[in-house]
Amino acid sequence: MNFKEVEKVAREKFNGSCKVCKVCNGIACAGEVPGMGGKGSGSSFIDNRKSLEKIKINMRVIHNVSNPDITIELFGKKMDAPIFAAPITGTTLNMGGKISERDYIEPVVKGCIDSGVYAMVGDTAVDEFLLENLSVLKEYNGQGIVFIKPWENDDIINKIKLAEESNAIAVGVDIDACGLVTLSMHGKKVVPKTVEDLRKLKNSTKLPFIVKGIMTVEDALMAVEAGVDAIVISNHGGRVLDCTPGVCEVIPSIAKAVKGKITILADGGVRTGVDVVKMIGLGADAVLIGRPFVTASFGGKTDGVKTYVENIKNELKSTMILTGCQSIRDIDSKVIYNY
Repeated sequence: MNFKEVEKVAREKFNGSCKVCKVCNGIACAGEVPGMGGKGSGSSFIDNRKSLEKIKINMRVIHNVSNPDITIELFGKKMDAPIFAAPITGTTLNMGGKISERDYIEPVVKGCIDSGVYAMVGDTAVDEFLLENLSVLKEYNGQGIVFIKPWENDDIINKIKLAEESNAIAVGVDIDACGLVTLSMHGKKVVPKTVEDLRKLKNSTKLPFIVKGIMTVEDALMAVEAGVDAIVISNHGGRVLDCTPGVCEVIPSIAKAVKGKITILADGGVRTGVDVVKMIGLGADAVLIGRPFVTASFGGKTDGVKTYVENIKNELKSTMILTGCQSIRDIDSKVIYNY
């Protein structure tokens, strides 16, 4: 499938909510929240991409790496590549309203499974969307991860039980959503979490538990203290707070503090296989990719998603060959060029 055609079809289906720019960098959609843009000036979204573009990598060509292994094991599952489709929910709220939640998420879930990776699904201000996502996940034997908004803990625990019933492989809370405009517009109460709150949520389930929305060393250390299984370094795609640094800028300090104590995922501006290598080289264990999966689903359904993942895999392999990395665990700070 030609991904240019996928983008062309998606542009029409977004109904003006996304321009499907040549580079998805947040500039054309700055301030469009609700929508697919970044909050306020849009600088948090823009800097996710801009800071990642500034990272350069060391090319190495004297070695014996010709067929790198891009597989990884996370949450007890072997994956064909260290990438997840990030949890993006709310077709009628943010994505133009032409595509139903099911018509968007099912191709993402199936396309990821067919490609040997996993989709993350989430909830939003419309309660039915989480139920729809869980229904799709259950149809595919729970092969995905569920993220729940930071409601009061009792409400989260009730939704964790629903995730368990869908056979999800892991569950998490995107606590950065406590500042999400679309939730407050619908009168939905979301709250930040204490260490004790997170510990209670972690202890409420036997599934691996993930906290998404970590942007400082202090929060990362508190997540470790709470006993969670993984963190996602993320500023929610720049959609909750203006003027944050780009995600890749904070990864090294967080990794220095908690690497080996907790799984580190990173979410912010990843678009290519080269970006995957950069994020892992900076200290992440794997990455999340968000908006491009919406484009892939809208424009090409399951085949669009599979084409996008295959492109990322090919770019990842090529980059690993040209940086002398035989496996994902070989990707470390040596691939990052320091000025």
